[in-house]
Amino acid sequence: MEDTAIGVWGVPLAILAGAIRVSTPFIFVSLGETITERSGRINLGLEGTLVFGAMTAYAVDVMSGSPWLGVLAAMATGAVFGSIHGWICKWPKINDIAIGIAMMQFGLGLAFFLGKPFIQPPAPHLPSIPFGFWSTLAPVPAALDVNALFLIGIALAVLLWWAFRNTRIGLVLRVVGDSTDAARAMGIHPDRVRLIATAVGGSLAAVGGAYLSLYYPGSWNERISSGQGLMAVALVIFARWNPIGCFLAALLFGGAGALGPALQSVGVTEGYYLFYAAPYVLTLIILIATSSPTRSLAGAPGALSLTK
Repeated sequence: MEDTAIGVWGVPLAILAGAIRVSTPFIFVSLGETITERSGRINLGLEGTLVFGAMTAYAVDVMSGSPWLGVLAAMATGAVFGSIHGWICKWPKINDIAIGIAMMQFGLGLAFFLGKPFIQPPAPHLPSIPFGFWSTLAPVPAALDVNALFLIGIALAVLLWWAFRNTRIGLVLRVVGDSTDAARAMGIHPDRVRLIATAVGGSLAAVGGAYLSLYYPGSWNERISSGQGLMAVALVIFARWNPIGCFLAALLFGGAGALGPALQSVGVTEGYYLFYAAPYVLTLIILIATSSPTRSLAGAPGALSLTK
């Protein structure tokens, strides 16, 4: 009976477990990019920020023995990367896309150069909470072994959703993102707000990187990211700049990324590898579906543009 139950629920539970694990970096990167884009700026450099954050978190964890100290260090470096991006982009005639690509390459190269001594040494992992302790079926505890950062991501999504609508900070961010002229008329400094928003966005993206190196897959190497930073930009558009939508879309991306491993875990030996491409196919579909020249994107900040 137990073997039958495992067989019936094996794939759904594997997809659930994979969705939770794979979605966590997407949650933090997309929430960070939502804050940045709500201010009227786009940051394509988050892939470099994510990878550098992963390296920083792992290096600090190796040297200190504290994974949470590694997360804080990653947040600090992410804020620095975001601040650099925001400071450069405040100047007239600067292309956000070009600067983002340059920052991405800078972050990747610096992470690979500084991270070489930390490829081999082991480091303590971030803790997880065993929500599946109540079940005797082996796949259930494995699926419901939830990392603490995933729970923090849920709380952060709800907090941002509420803050955008009910706080002065949220109002200022939305005004700056919708109209630079209106913000100046209200005595708000748009460049300052965008600088802070880009720094906060970079800090959250680096937390996503810390998750990769300190929990899943739980090591540092130069191929630790598979483009999560870039895919998160498409995810934000898909979620219409809504933090709750970002969380749900991250779960969707995570579930898509878990299809291949889930099929492999239940003994599928042919064709499962095709499903590893599911997140990239989903990203392509979203970009095509949201790139119509005949209509504007619902919910898009009015000042969001590719060039200043």
